[in-house]
Amino acid sequence: MIDHDRLFKELISTFFWEFIELFFPEVSAYLEREPITFLPQEIFTDVTSGDRREVDLVAKCQFRGKESCFLIHVENQSQSQTDFSERMFFYFARLYEKHRLPVYPVVIFSFDYPLEEQPNFHRVEFPDKVVLDFNHAVIQLNRLNWRDFLQQPNPVAAALMSKMRIARKDRIRVKLECLRLLATLRLDPARMQLISGFVDTYLRLNAEEERQFQAEIVRIEPVEREEVMEIVTSWMEQGIERGKQELVLRLLTRRFGTLDPEFQQQISQLPVAQLENLAEALLDFSTIDDLRNWLSNH
Repeated sequence: MIDHDRLFKELISTFFWEFIELFFPEVSAYLEREPITFLPQEIFTDVTSGDRREVDLVAKCQFRGKESCFLIHVENQSQSQTDFSERMFFYFARLYEKHRLPVYPVVIFSFDYPLEEQPNFHRVEFPDKVVLDFNHAVIQLNRLNWRDFLQQPNPVAAALMSKMRIARKDRIRVKLECLRLLATLRLDPARMQLISGFVDTYLRLNAEEERQFQAEIVRIEPVEREEVMEIVTSWMEQGIERGKQELVLRLLTRRFGTLDPEFQQQISQLPVAQLENLAEALLDFSTIDDLRNWLSNH
């Protein structure tokens, strides 16, 4: 299962200024670039249903040239949900109540379907009066055309093109263009890996597409091709690592049943060599304590 919220949170928190510049240039005009502080995870309880909900990302920002601050709340929604704007209003009200700062609410709709335009408001009204007219910004990726972002020298554009409206015949070209754009940005290795991993997660090619993709890489100019190939090689190495993680987790689940999230997290952080060692060691495990002891020692 893809942890959509985590991937989007990592992307936007790492490239927050670039995200604002790309989608909200009017906000970047009055937003001080520094300092930007990401607040701890906000958890709200719905008193009617008892559900606990986490707010994805809240940044405390400063108005340019002023000492006053405001919040930017970014929520990723990976599934279509009725009355989502109502939930955004609840988040807005509670954030405003807690921090007593203006809140700029943003929703990223990252699902593939439906394609219909999603609402950006929640209204409470009577025949004679509008009591509430709440609006939030919307970025609906499946209604954006990836071609409009090709010339944007922006790492967020390189990543999010992989989630925009893409015809089946264009999937290979989009992935290649994401890489070419990424190669021009000259990011450090960690940020490069974050973007390339995001693209590879959401634009996974089948065997035939992969064959055509490799053929297209050969046609790129030599200097650019070398940089693109470095990214592709990194994908292959990550794929091998993910495969070994999945195999070890399947073997452990078969032996001990569903593993606690703590164990899954520890295993996901093991390097390839340690995963191989664990794959051999687990053959001798009798109880879950054997796994716990092995992880403690390694």
